[in-house]
Amino acid sequence: MKILVTGARGNVGRYVVNELVIKGQKVAAGVHNVTKSGDTSDPDIETVYLDLTDPCTFDAALRDVDRVFLMRPPHLGKPEDLYPFIDAMKRHDIRLVSFLSLMGVEKNTIPPHHRIEKYIEKAGLPYAHIRPGFFMQNIAGVHAEEIRMRNEIFIPAGMSRTSFIDAADIGLCVAILLSEPEKYRNTAHTITGPESLNYDEIAEILCDVTERKITYRKPGFLAYRNHYIKKRGLDKTYVNVTLALYFMTRMGTASRVTDGYYRITGKEPRSFRAFASENKCCFI
Repeated sequence: MKILVTGARGNVGRYVVNELVIKGQKVAAGVHNVTKSGDTSDPDIETVYLDLTDPCTFDAALRDVDRVFLMRPPHLGKPEDLYPFIDAMKRHDIRLVSFLSLMGVEKNTIPPHHRIEKYIEKAGLPYAHIRPGFFMQNIAGVHAEEIRMRNEIFIPAGMSRTSFIDAADIGLCVAILLSEPEKYRNTAHTITGPESLNYDEIAEILCDVTERKITYRKPGFLAYRNHYIKKRGLDKTYVNVTLALYFMTRMGTASRVTDGYYRITGKEPRSFRAFASENKCCFI
């Protein structure tokens, strides 16, 4: 049997695939465009076509699969968008689904992750929700353009603190959960990095790493939304979801530091300074 990894080319999915292969698991790498997936000579990785908005792709992607890593594609803003695939997993008697959720979502009904978790549980699927803090890769990815081009961090998080975690660390946790489905059946895990930082502190670290003056601008919600939609050309639904997340961050929902990563892996999570140093090329 195989483990299906949705979003297999994404920030987290690619690390999940790598860690599962290291653990000797057979992987079905779910991708939206097979022709762009690249060739792999690894016999433990099979590329499968999966469109979470097209039920016609579900059965083929789930063939010979008994465990699933499920993530919500950023462009799908409504939790109902994932319900048909969750129903399909139930029909295929999946032994464990690890859903990439969000820290604090068990007490917050605003993000779509909350209702997706509840739907998985109501369907009777064995689950191991993974609830990480914000990805370090977000700063090195979608927000890096302003750092490179304008020497500024343009994020509407105010002075809130965030316990950032490396997506590679999330990938290792997910791989462990899916490799031991009976041990982690019907569990939820909040994992964070080792410290809680505000964006002024993030800017200071990036100053040290890049040897440039990086400033945190503290934009308002409207300025942020206009910039990312009108100037960056990002999808409106995606930007609106990030706005909701940053609103929650200002309420203090992203500041908590947990030992969840250590409890699963027996290791300490990577710090943002270490991540920034290893990914300096993203900021220069």
